[in-house]
Amino acid sequence: MTHDFETICKQFQWKGDFKSIRPYGDGHINDTYLVTVEYSGESMPYILQRVNHQIFKATEQLMENIEGVTGYLVDYIIEHPIDHYQVLTLVPSQTGQSFYKDADGNYWRSYVFIQKATGHLFAEKSSMLYEAGRAFGLFQYMLKDYPADNLHETIQGFHNTKQRYKYFITSLEKDVNQRAKLCQEEIAFTIEHQNICTLILSEMEKGSIPMRVTHNDTKINNVLLDDITGIGRCVIDLDTVMPGSVLYDFGDAIRSCGSTLEEDSENLEEMDIDLERFEAYTKGYLEIMKDELSSREIQLLAMSAIIMTFECGMRFLTDYLDGDTYFKVHKEKHNLIRAKNQYAFVKKMEEKLAHMEAIVQKYSTT
Repeated sequence: MTHDFETICKQFQWKGDFKSIRPYGDGHINDTYLVTVEYSGESMPYILQRVNHQIFKATEQLMENIEGVTGYLVDYIIEHPIDHYQVLTLVPSQTGQSFYKDADGNYWRSYVFIQKATGHLFAEKSSMLYEAGRAFGLFQYMLKDYPADNLHETIQGFHNTKQRYKYFITSLEKDVNQRAKLCQEEIAFTIEHQNICTLILSEMEKGSIPMRVTHNDTKINNVLLDDITGIGRCVIDLDTVMPGSVLYDFGDAIRSCGSTLEEDSENLEEMDIDLERFEAYTKGYLEIMKDELSSREIQLLAMSAIIMTFECGMRFLTDYLDGDTYFKVHKEKHNLIRAKNQYAFVKKMEEKLAHMEAIVQKYSTT
């Protein structure tokens, strides 16, 4: 689908005159563009995004969440200055809203572009993971007193692993694309691991794990690292900020950064959990959050990496069975390849869970 960018780009209060626009980034869900405007002879960059309202159906509630959280973070940093940290800053539309809705029903938003900082798909060194751990820990710490009940659940059951399993079973039973025969090993693995789907949820129901404001998509590339110092500058991609468990965030972070392979790599013989990377992220995260976590949260930190990786693999597999309707795919069987990758990572973490738990214990008590 083509868009009238000339009209769209006039809808935001950018400081300057429109100069150029080009696709930017590699996100799976939204369409992202880098816009350059000219102001006083200088080029000024902004981010423009089309929010995928087929995925984020409650788009206006989603934007309300982002407005509330970013506004709160700005006030927090004014009161508690943090020199190196920046808050993702929305650029209002010409009508003062946080978004613009075009004639075709598409929702657009704009952010100030954070310069000289990069989101990395893969951490090449452990210091990057230490900084990512600190940044996500700081994000949660700054929001520890934010009323989670004020946030909308914009994707119902986003990290409800029990519900995700039910979706998988429904897709398997329907098998509308007749793909089940192509992934029997992955189907069996999913069914064998169904018991871990309820672990976090049951602890939350008992109250041993509190409800908190969580990011819910803590991939390593959702932290921008300073291009010179390497310090974590900003947590981005706030579409899934909702009430949840910190275990969702920690577990998904390890899922995205603790593997020796990228999530769509097919070289599974090289798959492993890199304990040096796991330790670096855990150290950074617990330096900020260890005194805020309950004893049960700390006990389940390592296990949460297995649960979240399994959940992600199950989502990839479900989408493959459904005909690739959620995640963007770029090659044949892409979602099945991703599922195989995630399940291979689960197996490696299961083998080394005791080592992971020892690392958590080390940094939660020092």
